[in-house]
Amino acid sequence: MIFIIGIFFMIVSWLVSNKLKNKFKEYSQIRLYSNMSGKEIAEKMLIDHGIYDVKVICVEGELTDHYNPLDKTVNLSLDVYESRSVAAAAVASHECGHAVQHATAYSFLQIRSMMVPIQNVSARILNIIFFVTLFGGIALTGMSSLPTILLIVIGCHFIVTLVSLITLPVEFDASSRALAWINQKGIVTTQEHEIAKDALKWAAMTYVVAAIASLTTLIYYILQYIGMKDE
Repeated sequence: MIFIIGIFFMIVSWLVSNKLKNKFKEYSQIRLYSNMSGKEIAEKMLIDHGIYDVKVICVEGELTDHYNPLDKTVNLSLDVYESRSVAAAAVASHECGHAVQHATAYSFLQIRSMMVPIQNVSARILNIIFFVTLFGGIALTGMSSLPTILLIVIGCHFIVTLVSLITLPVEFDASSRALAWINQKGIVTTQEHEIAKDALKWAAMTYVVAAIASLTTLIYYILQYIGMKDE
């Protein structure tokens, strides 16, 4: 059953990711009326929010844009950094939205940042358990250990799921800040604003799918554990 759940959400995730790439490609062809590049938009948004200690840099890859709170950098892919498109405006302002969250001590971002190290450890434990059970580890340890192993899996997956759920308000808030700012400052026209909104909606959908997939898997493991205890 868990493999069916995994395959289902892999397909859904692929469809959403593919849709996002197509949207980004389409909106990258629409040139901004303001003719500003992603780099210029990012730098202006940071300055407008009184943020002077964050650098805007260009990184390799496609859709690799992100904000790094550790070294305070807004990392924009080449397609966003140099582009003067609506897609670039949406992505650049969204990543700066995270920088604004960091500067204003946005609660959900702080909680997620504190939990990321714990999430990484939990993910490693899950990987170890997966590989051990895959190669017959359960047979070696005995069936009596199954409830304990499953309980560990539930605990680790709970942390992973919690971080996925906390990520949702972080992403939606960053997009809201971005859309409000590019509209207020006249970076985009009314029509361009709707296009940027649609682009960010599909970007957010990738996080929504990941969160639902993680929650569904967690519920499955919990039901399996309850079933074992009732036997």
